[in-house]
Amino acid sequence: MDIIANAASAFGNAPFLLTSGAALSFGKCLKRSAQLANALFREGVAQGKTVAIVSPNSPDLVLALIALLRLGAVAAPLNHRFPEEHRARLVERLSPTLLLTPDPPQRILQCTRAMTFKELSGLAGRCPDIPEFPLPGGMDRPVTIIHTSASSGVPKAALHSFGNHWHNALGANRNMPFGPGDCWLLSLPLCHVGGYALLFRSLAGGGSLALGMPDGTLEASLGEFPVTHLSLVPTQLYRLLRTPGAADSLRRLKALLLGGSAVPAPLLHEALREGLPLYLTYGSTEMGSQVTTTAAPVSGPARGSGSVLPFRELAIAGDGEILVKGPCLFLGYIEEGTPRLQRDDDGWFHTSDMGFLDVDGTLTVLGRKDSMFISGGENIHPEEIETALMDLPGIEQALVVPVPDREYGSRPAAFIRLSPGCDADDGALSEAVGARLGRLKSPVAIRRVAEWSTLPGSAKIDRALYVRLAREKDHEV
Repeated sequence: MDIIANAASAFGNAPFLLTSGAALSFGKCLKRSAQLANALFREGVAQGKTVAIVSPNSPDLVLALIALLRLGAVAAPLNHRFPEEHRARLVERLSPTLLLTPDPPQRILQCTRAMTFKELSGLAGRCPDIPEFPLPGGMDRPVTIIHTSASSGVPKAALHSFGNHWHNALGANRNMPFGPGDCWLLSLPLCHVGGYALLFRSLAGGGSLALGMPDGTLEASLGEFPVTHLSLVPTQLYRLLRTPGAADSLRRLKALLLGGSAVPAPLLHEALREGLPLYLTYGSTEMGSQVTTTAAPVSGPARGSGSVLPFRELAIAGDGEILVKGPCLFLGYIEEGTPRLQRDDDGWFHTSDMGFLDVDGTLTVLGRKDSMFISGGENIHPEEIETALMDLPGIEQALVVPVPDREYGSRPAAFIRLSPGCDADDGALSEAVGARLGRLKSPVAIRRVAEWSTLPGSAKIDRALYVRLAREKDHEV
């Protein structure tokens, strides 16, 4: 399937990509992608070959990803915010045929042949706008390597097929339509699966994508483009709601998709008070993005992440682990150049996330299996305690980690961020949690943070760091 040609045929002059002062139609995208793909083909990039890209979101990045998709090469977009040595290690592990960057890479990245977007564009300008290369076919062909944003800080290279992304887009669009006249702001990095998935959603449904200035803000982009759809992680929504006028822009949307991590109760309540069209979702890199999503904007303090979308299957193991399979499930993690997918005898992939399904099929995610610890013989899910803390007045965000205890083995300790002007009593907070969840789950220590330390190149809190800090009794946060 030539998804770009099909989109151009179906949507023609409708805008595919909106940037400041410019618009690229589906039809023009078809021609430009052929020129870029021809240039790459002439430079030795063939079907199945890997091309690494280190770049922030930009029109050049979008078009490079589209060209690689059309050529049948494997795109491996990397997080440009990773420390340079970290990026170099990822590039070295990928052994790509080519490395694309906005600017000439520094020496540490020169472990493979490199080319800038400007150089690629110059070569493409001398190429025809019809393919000189054999068009790829088959749903099982590999198209991307997208790294997970693992809580351990060690990302895994997940290989996806065309069919994985295609079925993810079809199921997502069926639940939340995204078609001609709609506009989705690219607010998530294209190196993350939640950002890349929007390319397929646009090509499948006909909605346009908007891309603000590299140094622009989300609120500026919301004012500049006719945005109808937006996907955010909780940290982004928290910051937007503290920006004057941003709530008005968010209220005008058709859909605001919120995922990536647990939604703090105060943030959810604030979004509901503002009347935002909030959809809650649970997804994973391994499943190409969304797995479950609410069927409509939430209207109350929902805890669940919606129901399973089409083209996905989900089950709960006996120990509470979330299992997934179906056409969206990736081809495996790249290990020593080979994709390896670990599935059980029934074909299920074990996500390491814990949760349960309500009688109506709504998924509630409890947390990560590797975050769980044992206290006095009982399994403790830190996320349950975090939720209880954030339900208390004045606590905007909480993180719970284990600390050693001679009697119980481990006990929970909490880091909290308070609302401005709030001064909560530690003893009262622990007592309130104990009254709700039981004494074993009551934090034995509570410490305050002003700003969270996150994993490099990610909005995820560095949980391992706070595990270490919790054990340093005299450390000032």
